[in-house]
Amino acid sequence: MSGSLNKVLLIGNLGRDPELKATPSGQSVARFSVATTETWKNQAGEKQSKTEWHNIVVWGKQAEIAEKYLRKGKQVMIEGRIQYREYTDQAGVKKTACDIRCDNFVMLGRMEDGGTRDSGGYGGRASGGGSQDFEDHGAPSPAGGGGGSFPDDDIPF
Repeated sequence: MSGSLNKVLLIGNLGRDPELKATPSGQSVARFSVATTETWKNQAGEKQSKTEWHNIVVWGKQAEIAEKYLRKGKQVMIEGRIQYREYTDQAGVKKTACDIRCDNFVMLGRMEDGGTRDSGGYGGRASGGGSQDFEDHGAPSPAGGGGGSFPDDDIPF
């Protein structure tokens, strides 16, 4: 296969509300964080977990949608690509940051979990690329509202 692929798919919870800004040219950009948590049992049978924080960057009309509908703590699926950027901190030290450039996001969970159609309702979708519309497709939530996690007994391997 010739070529390469830079693709990221995350399902996690927002760590903060999106912060919407505009570039000098008037382009909208929103930034927020998403936490993903991995859980497992160690050799002693004790439950362990590790949370990773991801910096998300959304551009254009989709940034405006994110600022309007996404809220801290809510579950979201992010589809995008990894981008690195260099900057100089206040002490003059050159640093590198890793961002996820969001091409598409889907709001997960139920509207009863704190949102309404007018105030950040969930179960909607915002798509990037050529189509920058917002459609409500009422995505069902997992049975029992488990947030996508499964009890260890239900895993077939």
